[in-house]
Amino acid sequence: MDLFDCLAGTARSLTARLIQPASAHCDTEEGPAVQDARRALETGNVNHALKWVHADGEDEVRSAFDAALAASGERTALAERGFLETLVRVHRAGEGAGFDGIKPTGTELPPEVVAADAALEAGTIEPLRGLIPDDRWTELEKRFDACQGKKSFDVDDLESARDYVAAYVHFYKYAEGEDEHHHQGGHAHHH
Repeated sequence: MDLFDCLAGTARSLTARLIQPASAHCDTEEGPAVQDARRALETGNVNHALKWVHADGEDEVRSAFDAALAASGERTALAERGFLETLVRVHRAGEGAGFDGIKPTGTELPPEVVAADAALEAGTIEPLRGLIPDDRWTELEKRFDACQGKKSFDVDDLESARDYVAAYVHFYKYAEGEDEHHHQGGHAHHH
């Protein structure tokens, strides 16, 4: 299968072993997965991107990354875009979500997602106050604290990096109003 065949979407399927999506966030140009993919290209370290996928998706993402780094001339932009799309598609498949392309810069996000970003950036959950019902607040705080506690990781320690992403997704899903009734596996990846 070549790089461009990898760009096809996948059907949504939910399983207990897969991490679920933070639906409106991970597939945007400004979202963390795309930003980490760009960081991977800038630094030459694919681990910035690999933390967003389960181990069984690594080979496909590595292949797209290698193709992007090897590309030259007018093929560079296309190969780099292929890498970004492969990462997001594999990430979303790992969440049990379909992929219909990376949404453009400026895509409107739910206020809970914007507030969750602000909360993680500021290190306080307060930006979410008033957006989340009181009966969900205790669980949200637990998820926020778990995410914050895993935030400092070595990018080359994929297990720790994937644990952070799993906690991140777990937090975002709850902030968006989704409940998870299954046991969340580590990143062994995903969102």
